[in-house]
Amino acid sequence: MTTMTDASVREFKMPDVGEGLTEAEILKWYVQVGDTVTDGQVVCEVETAKAAVELPIPYDGVVRDLRFPEGTMVDVGTAIIAIDVSGGTGPAPAEVPAEAAEAPVAAAPVADTAEEEKPQGRQPVLVGYGVAASSTKRRPRKGPEVPVQQASAAVQTELNGHGAPSHGAPPAPESRPLAKPPVRKLAKDLGVDLATVIPSGPDGIITREDVHAAVTATEAPVPVTQAPVTQAPAVPAASYDAARETRIPVKGVRKATAQAMVGSAFTAPHVTEFVTVDVTRTLKLVEQLKQDKDFAGLRVNPLLLIAKALLVAIKRNPDVNASWDEANQEIVLKHYVNLGIAAATPRGLIVPNIKDADAKTLPQLAEALGELVGTAKEGRTSPAAMQGGTVTITNVGVFGVDTGTPILPPGESAILAVGAIKLQPWVHKGKVKPRQVTTLALSFDHRLIDGELGSKLLADVAAILEQPKKLITWA
Repeated sequence: MTTMTDASVREFKMPDVGEGLTEAEILKWYVQVGDTVTDGQVVCEVETAKAAVELPIPYDGVVRDLRFPEGTMVDVGTAIIAIDVSGGTGPAPAEVPAEAAEAPVAAAPVADTAEEEKPQGRQPVLVGYGVAASSTKRRPRKGPEVPVQQASAAVQTELNGHGAPSHGAPPAPESRPLAKPPVRKLAKDLGVDLATVIPSGPDGIITREDVHAAVTATEAPVPVTQAPVTQAPAVPAASYDAARETRIPVKGVRKATAQAMVGSAFTAPHVTEFVTVDVTRTLKLVEQLKQDKDFAGLRVNPLLLIAKALLVAIKRNPDVNASWDEANQEIVLKHYVNLGIAAATPRGLIVPNIKDADAKTLPQLAEALGELVGTAKEGRTSPAAMQGGTVTITNVGVFGVDTGTPILPPGESAILAVGAIKLQPWVHKGKVKPRQVTTLALSFDHRLIDGELGSKLLADVAAILEQPKKLITWA
């Protein structure tokens, strides 16, 4: 039993730190039970499908309970930490008995006075990445389900379930069926009574597959006669050698990237074109800029001039800077360029972008590129930095690769792959000479960019890199 009143305890719930995402993984706790915390103090680090962020607590008080261990995936709106704001040092509150907390049957809701007094308008500070200290399987859900008013935000982004239907027993008639808000919405849209659905998820939770299975069972016609069926040949099951294999859970940024790439590859009709170009003059200009006082302290490399060449080429061919609005069947021309730079990080591939890159001078672009790359390598890229990109550059040449056929980031019109710059024999002024040569590959959405427009864009980029003085004549 606790000597504190409910009003003295504040529960901090997992916020939506990823613009509509419905869950996040707790990477690291920075506090322990009994620690004193102050308003604005960072208490934990979480990772969504887009980025890792640190969460500040909006209360002054003493930590009474950490509801989930590190490595646990937690739904948005679920309480993750309890704070005693009375200043007392009593034991942690026990709102739900341990036996009831582990049971799959939903408990009766308890009035949350603390939630009513929770300050409004606070937003988590997006600080950056961290390293998860452990990896733990998801713990069974505690206590009552998230109230409807908290779950409504999560309904906006549905989760895809992955469990296989089984023939377990349905929940007891007097208990409320357990299901996540997106699953409840799906059942409502399809006219399925959750009380009649057989759950297959852990602890009796109903999954999306269970709802679809219920619909299929209802709509399946009863055959009048039994027709002979030719049995299809059995598909051999995949075999695994567990003793010599390692399984790596795909989650967070890596999972989101995989889903985005699959969606993009099978939604936007990709076309890729290639051009090989002599960039000797561009490399000479890079060396000259490194000595220029206007670039003192800035990172100057070939990527800077390649980025500027792409921006100038887009200015000459503005129709490439667009997106496809599937709902309205419209092409949306964009009068700004948010230039994405693909970056490989320990957490997977991310594509942060430089906002309004087309409006920046060359020194400003160099500064922005340096900040973007540095932040990505340190794992501190915020979700906002990865939103709203229009075109992207991926530099596969740093790995010694000649070129590739890159996949478009979702919602973007084009992506330029830059291959390795190598000294090669090249016909220059009628003679074969060693020249610095690279191969560019441009993938674009054929709904937005036809072959002529895509070819013009790529040819302009190549022309600028071969004759960088065009940065002046074409700018």
